[in-house]
Amino acid sequence: MSAPILEVQSLRKYFPVRNLWKRRVGWLRALDDVSFAVQPGEILGIVGESGCGKSTLGKTLMGIHTATQGRILFQDQDIAPLKPHQSRKFRQHLQYCYQDPGASLDPRWTIRASLHEPLIVHTDLGEAEREARVREILAAVGLPETHLDLYPHEISGGQQRRVGLARILTLKPSVVILDEPTSGLDVSVQATILKLFLSLQEQFGLTYLFVSHDLSVVRLICDRVAVMYLGRIVEIGETAQVFATPRHPYTQSLLAAIPKIGGARVTDTFALEGEPPSPTNLPSGCRFRTRCPKAQPLCAEKDPALRADWPRQEAACHFAE
Repeated sequence: MSAPILEVQSLRKYFPVRNLWKRRVGWLRALDDVSFAVQPGEILGIVGESGCGKSTLGKTLMGIHTATQGRILFQDQDIAPLKPHQSRKFRQHLQYCYQDPGASLDPRWTIRASLHEPLIVHTDLGEAEREARVREILAAVGLPETHLDLYPHEISGGQQRRVGLARILTLKPSVVILDEPTSGLDVSVQATILKLFLSLQEQFGLTYLFVSHDLSVVRLICDRVAVMYLGRIVEIGETAQVFATPRHPYTQSLLAAIPKIGGARVTDTFALEGEPPSPTNLPSGCRFRTRCPKAQPLCAEKDPALRADWPRQEAACHFAE
């Protein structure tokens, strides 16, 4: 196995919780001791309920949020403690695709101006070279050159996502973090966008972190999947292995909720009840124990670590089988 292109070690991101007088009264643990590695050319899915920390993970990797603690090794360089001007040469090879691409495009700029901007900021290319690369990338994402003179509001949501991808690809990145890239799209458009992701991966040699709540899409496109709950990875492994034999009770509950062909749901094993605890007041021991049907006294006493007791699969549960 080759060296990881991206490795995360004990990453933490805490946000201060303040009262009416702006005094800090606690911490919101959005990420709490997250570790994993991504191989070149791999697609790693990050899944979990809303509020589990998956989007915060992507933004912390990008430097949009500053890590509280831990290491982010990108091409063997720890980029977590770097200042913005120090990390620029690394960050251009690690790009983030926003959940709402329309909001990330300036409504006052044409598509051409939006695609030229990252090249102006990060490269020394002349105008003619920039224009040639912009046209090349626009063709790669399946949009005609006539779109260059349009504004974001003049194109559809699916086309906006293509423009968002094109804007990232102009810098020729190595790793792309995709935050809910198919949310809000019609099923037919989703299929087109997913096909485009795979085509671009092959064409440009990309590595993806695929942040999503849509387990069906993750199962289709990802090589491995990491399941997050309250700021931690509770299970990680090859996608086929995790979907066939989920080890953690939380993963089992998530997969049990997936609709089957014909509209039937698997409800006999769906035991997930209630809301997750507040990340500002986590329970002792295992943070899933308050909702877990397998919880025992040990779960309140000891926080389980990821166990690699199964081939190509790890789970953080005392009683996983």
